[in-house]
Parts: sequence; C-alpha cells; structure tokens
Amino acid sequence: MLIIKKALVVLFLVTVAIVAMAQSPEPPVSDSRLSVHTLLREDIFAGFLTDDMTRFARGEKNIDLLMEKRPGAKADLLAWKASAVYYRAVIAHENKRDDEFKKYYNQAQDLFAQAHQAGAENGAVHAIRGGVNAVFADRLPKELRAAAWAQAYESYQVLWKHQGQMVDRLPLHLRGELLAGLAQSAQRTGRIEEMQQHLDKILAVLPDTAYAPVAKKMKEDPKFAATSTVTCMSCHDAGRLNARMTALSSK
Repeated sequence: MLIIKKALVVLFLVTVAIVAMAQSPEPPVSDSRLSVHTLLREDIFAGFLTDDMTRFARGEKNIDLLMEKRPGAKADLLAWKASAVYYRAVIAHENKRDDEFKKYYNQAQDLFAQAHQAGAENGAVHAIRGGVNAVFADRLPKELRAAAWAQAYESYQVLWKHQGQMVDRLPLHLRGELLAGLAQSAQRTGRIEEMQQHLDKILAVLPDTAYAPVAKKMKEDPKFAATSTVTCMSCHDAGRLNARMTALSSK
C-alpha cells in the first residue's frame, strides 16, 4: 500500500509538471530582466521529469546562447550545462552505450569543476550540482555512486551554510528541497545521525506537505531510507517563466 501511495504521489507531481511545462512559452533569452534560471529551468526539467527531449534540447541550445549573452552568469550556466550533460550520461548508461556514457560523464564532471571554480560559494551552482546528483546518483554505475553522493553532500552543506538560519522562512520548494537534499545525501554517505536530524527538521517545518510522510517512514525504516527518495516532492512555482513574463508585462 505504501508503494502504491508513493507511486501516486510521484504520478501526481509528474502530471503537474507536464501540464505546467506544456503551458510554458518560448524562453525570451534576450530579455535581461529574466534570470538564466527562469529561462532554462523548465526546458531542462522537461527532460529530467518527463523525458521530453525536444524541450530538453531547446534548453541545451539556450544554455549556449546565454553563455554568449550573459558572461556575468558564467558559473550558473556552466552548472546548468553540466546538469544537462550529466542527464545525457545517465541516458547513455541506461541504454548500455558505455563509450557515450564515459564521454558525457567526464564532460559533466569537468563542467561542474569549472562552475565550482568560477563560483565556489555560488548558491545556484551548489543547488544545481547537489540537486542533479541527488536525482541521478543512484542511476549511475554502482562504482560511481559514492562519489556522486559525496558531491551532493558537499553542495548541500554549502547551501545550508548560507540558508540554514532562514530555512523556516524559505518558500516551500526551496525549504523542502534543501532539507530533503541534506537528509538524503547524509543517508547515502553513511551519516545516519545527521540524516535523522534533517528528517526531524522536515517534520517540524514541513508537517503538512508531501515531504513529511516520506521523512517519517525514512526515520522508522532504515531499509526504506536506503532505497527511497524524499527529494522532488514539490514544484518550483516562484520562478516559473510564464508567471515571471506576465508579472513583467504588467509593470
């Protein structure tokens, strides 16, 4: 029954994502009032969440265009490019294209290293790097998973340093994904007591959300905690492209 309920939650969130992304307009990459994250997020997530590779390819193209137009956002854009290449690596691995996987995986690691060098304390870089590892680490070859989770843990620690004191005031998505990433990366790197602390925080500040029942089960069942995910339980509504464009047009 729990597995069925979890599947229904995931199905609901994916359905919401599909409907929302279907309504997304062509990203106006020349509009400097919009952040690179608002311009890219929905197309890249269309690949991640629904395997919409047409939208995903548009996002990849726009990353390259923005690299030319927004040199000041270099670190952010390198992280987005790394995340896209990382997903290409995961697809190649799951389709047993080993040479292609190695090429993309090594390229993604190099891009993340460049992004980190360009913005070691850049919160967006760590949100992207932590998030993409949290979503895809368990889909890598077994021998690479520990390193991916270690990278996720490092990024979530940087985010916590900057956002921990205000976590209670963050929007639902940011609050939930930060705490979920902290809990899950702690579990996957063997920091069980630390995981429990983050799960307690989820139950305290996100009691009536999709995060809470999964966090509760993770606390109670070590086997469930070792194989489940508490991330990607909410939508990133605040920065949606359509909403931002509408808000800007009304000014």
